[in-house]
Amino acid sequence: MVRFKNRYVTVTIASPTVPENKPLSLKSKIFHDTVLTKIQQLHGDFGIASVRTGFLTKYCNENTRIAILRSRHGPHRFVTSSLPFITKIGKLDVSIKTLHVGATLKHSFKFIQKYQRAYLDNMWATLKTEEERKMLEAAVMDFTKTDVAINIDNIS
Repeated sequence: MVRFKNRYVTVTIASPTVPENKPLSLKSKIFHDTVLTKIQQLHGDFGIASVRTGFLTKYCNENTRIAILRSRHGPHRFVTSSLPFITKIGKLDVSIKTLHVGATLKHSFKFIQKYQRAYLDNMWATLKTEEERKMLEAAVMDFTKTDVAINIDNIS
């Protein structure tokens, strides 16, 4: 039996047309198909054939604009090299930046937690009321929109 190693690519999705305080109307299936289409354009049949097995969008948060893609080790290089060339997802103009490539989903979520905590600290000063701060914290630190059941509080 052969064990396949995976890589988890954490990306941030920026859109100049949507204000930063509003969520993107982004579905994980559309994002997944867009990445596969771009890999097909850039790397051809070999690239898409090597990536398609084991490729999955594990996490896509519309509020924080962060997504996690799972790919097998080796073909993950096709994924990471194709991401900067994606300029449209559906009808939305976007730019995608790779934040982290990790070996486990647990480490990717730990990275996201640190990244979102820093984002929350930066945004904290711009809010006036305590109610706005609690709503922002609830939206930013929400990990329930995943396809994976993982408890972030137990990560150490």
